[in-house]
Amino acid sequence: MASILIFNLGAVVIFMVCIWLVSIAKKDASIVDIAWGLGFVLLAWLTFTRADGYLGRKALVSVLVTIWGFRLATHIFLRNLGKGEDPRYADMRNRHGERFWLLSLFKVFLLQALLAWIIALVIQVPQFSNAPSRLTMFDFAGVVIWCAGFIFESVGDWQLKQFLNNPSNKGKLMTEGLWAFTRHPNYFGESLIWWGFFVLALSDRGHLWLIISPLLITFLLLRVSGVAMLEKSMVTAHAGYEDYIRNTNAFIPWFPKETGMNK
Repeated sequence: MASILIFNLGAVVIFMVCIWLVSIAKKDASIVDIAWGLGFVLLAWLTFTRADGYLGRKALVSVLVTIWGFRLATHIFLRNLGKGEDPRYADMRNRHGERFWLLSLFKVFLLQALLAWIIALVIQVPQFSNAPSRLTMFDFAGVVIWCAGFIFESVGDWQLKQFLNNPSNKGKLMTEGLWAFTRHPNYFGESLIWWGFFVLALSDRGHLWLIISPLLITFLLLRVSGVAMLEKSMVTAHAGYEDYIRNTNAFIPWFPKETGMNK
């Protein structure tokens, strides 16, 4: 198992280095966001082809990862199309100047390769297990949780896209649909997807340590690149966002304290 995991780490590093080279040519580091989900697809299928675990679980995990990864990559590609470099990376480019092309390799692309490999342990390690050689209640429970997360993430993204594409909503906050129950339904859904994979991995009770994967992605979404970063910019950009904060949970969905906040 160790040799395959190390091979997979090398493969995702090479993949991200190739994306980095494309980013240099395009002068757009934000293409790493498109590659993020595809890196997990790569890791899932590399493991599938080399691990000798129970075929049903290997196929289940790999298919779920593929559905999630391609949906996310397609969504980000279409969202960014024609909009230039994401402001986060543009700001880094401005701060580092001529050194950015090299710094981005380590601070953006290789860092994301390492994080993806660690998070993906929960989709790699279960593919090595031959026991149990059947789908268990943990597999089915994991799929249910995964489906709930996928619905939150994909529907939340779709609702926001429809809202932003309506000219009459210019300058307004999205507080409808799933966004009425959580300020970040897409991030909540993303986290839930990985908790689903973890529950699925518990078919082998020796895999409890894989909780590191959903804990890490949830931490990143809440404290690093997701909620924390976006909230700072939203408070500055939208005068009504502080009211939205007071009335709507940041992450875990719940009923809003008040209504009529879409101003």
